[in-house]
Amino acid sequence: MLLAAVAHASWNALAHRIPDKPAGFALITGGGLAIGLALAPFTGLPAAGAWPYLLLSAGIHVVYYVLLMTSFRLGDFGQTYPIARGSAPLVVTALAAVFAHEVPDAWTTAGVLLSCAGLTGVALWGLRGRRPDWAVIGAALATGLSIAAYTVVDGLGVRASGTPLGYIACLMAVQGSVLPAYALRRWGRESVAVLRPYAALGLLGAALSVAAYGLVLWAQTRADLAPISALRESSILVGAAIGAVFFKERFGAPRIAAAGLMVVGIGLMLHAG
Repeated sequence: MLLAAVAHASWNALAHRIPDKPAGFALITGGGLAIGLALAPFTGLPAAGAWPYLLLSAGIHVVYYVLLMTSFRLGDFGQTYPIARGSAPLVVTALAAVFAHEVPDAWTTAGVLLSCAGLTGVALWGLRGRRPDWAVIGAALATGLSIAAYTVVDGLGVRASGTPLGYIACLMAVQGSVLPAYALRRWGRESVAVLRPYAALGLLGAALSVAAYGLVLWAQTRADLAPISALRESSILVGAAIGAVFFKERFGAPRIAAAGLMVVGIGLMLHAG
């Protein structure tokens, strides 16, 4: 999950770096489509019971990409990424208890709460010295809710699939067709010219995106959804480091303290496991 966190923060940073957001996300999701189609003949198809979850997740993922594009367009990476990712674990914990009947024990609950406190600290540090932009915050929070929704749906779907690799291949293929189709309709014959300048970054982002979420789905077959979600969102710390190194955003002592809370929270979740 920590490896997935690094991969996830990296592809989000690449998406943020591409100035033309529709072009960037068309490349990232289109690359995921190509990877999914390439993997599918070798992985087999998910079981029939997994397809309702897969199709619902694909729809939620499209909404997620639109909200993430909006967040990145409106706000800085160091502000929007932590809010979007940090708001998801608590919602996942509640949804997993209702729909997956995974009621966390005391250790896991404490770990999730401490990790969320650390994540919130990182997110709030991104707002320091600024007047809150409620449009940015709203878009980022809506993105977090979509993350929580597809996390639970995919957790149930991949467990019913019989083949985690098959599930991720088909999910990438289904969800990855929407934004490229929109790009082709929007730009027509000029699509290649519009996409070419960002092709390398976009396709690298696609590979990192598929790897990150593939690891998440595999982990969801081995552990409860709430701690998996909290561990995955340690990508916020990676994102903060990327922001400091590549986007020249200050890391600061409060983020170090927040990182300490996250480490303690992760330790408690591992103790529970």
